[in-house]
Amino acid sequence: MKKMIVLLLAVLYAGTVYGQEKESVTSSRYTLVVRGAAFEKALGKLKSRQDSAQRHPAEPEMIFVQGGTFRMGGTHEQGSDSDNDEKPVHEVTISSFYIGKYEVTQTQWGLLMDNNPSSFEGGNLPVEEVSWNDAQMFIERLNAATGKQYRLPTEAEWEYAARGGNRSNGYRYSGSNFIEIVAWFGDNSDGTTHPVGTKRPNELGIHDMSGNVWEWCYDWYGTYPASAQDNPLGVSSGSCRVNRGGGWYGNAGYCRVATRYDYSPDNSRGFLGFRLACNPE
Repeated sequence: MKKMIVLLLAVLYAGTVYGQEKESVTSSRYTLVVRGAAFEKALGKLKSRQDSAQRHPAEPEMIFVQGGTFRMGGTHEQGSDSDNDEKPVHEVTISSFYIGKYEVTQTQWGLLMDNNPSSFEGGNLPVEEVSWNDAQMFIERLNAATGKQYRLPTEAEWEYAARGGNRSNGYRYSGSNFIEIVAWFGDNSDGTTHPVGTKRPNELGIHDMSGNVWEWCYDWYGTYPASAQDNPLGVSSGSCRVNRGGGWYGNAGYCRVATRYDYSPDNSRGFLGFRLACNPE
């Protein structure tokens, strides 16, 4: 406990003179009064360090996404590039969840799968050449190793997180209207994937939701409903699963937050990867 308080004191020192609201951190020997924003930031850093120390080496760093309601599909900022399968735009309410800060890397994959199917090799590159079925096998092994319940994000969760959740600024891409800032895509990738997290994150701190590799979602690919939805799981059956986000080889339009694509669940390509999601404990 003493080490934790000392760490907190060090982190908070520079931030105690700002803000209006006060909070207290108290132990049997220390009482520290700090101000709201600095307090929350310091506790967040402390929790991140604790979570990192407790994670299995193959586990991703996760970002909490506060639930909310948004308009899903080809909304106005998506412009004339919107495809028919992004319509009708409809209201969706999402419960809170966690999503990977980064795409699953080749190092994480190899720790559980003992292979590397990727076309472009590098430990911190996103794993690719993985099918939807391959991703399910990875998730099954990760859950067995950790006792947790990781899964693929639903298509609605993916789009909500890519748009920035309840902090959304209404961008065309995930985190900006200027794609070069947030995405590796056909015009800047030099024909290869890039280490995860090297482009600017979106409003929630999530990287590469536009570009780098396309990402598998849980859902079967199908048409959108017109009515409002709560935590939708997509159509009940189909022949293809949803991919989102665009990748290193395609044009900017594929990297929009509303763009949808689909492949058979047993299909693996050098531009298909994934990130994980899970429910709050």
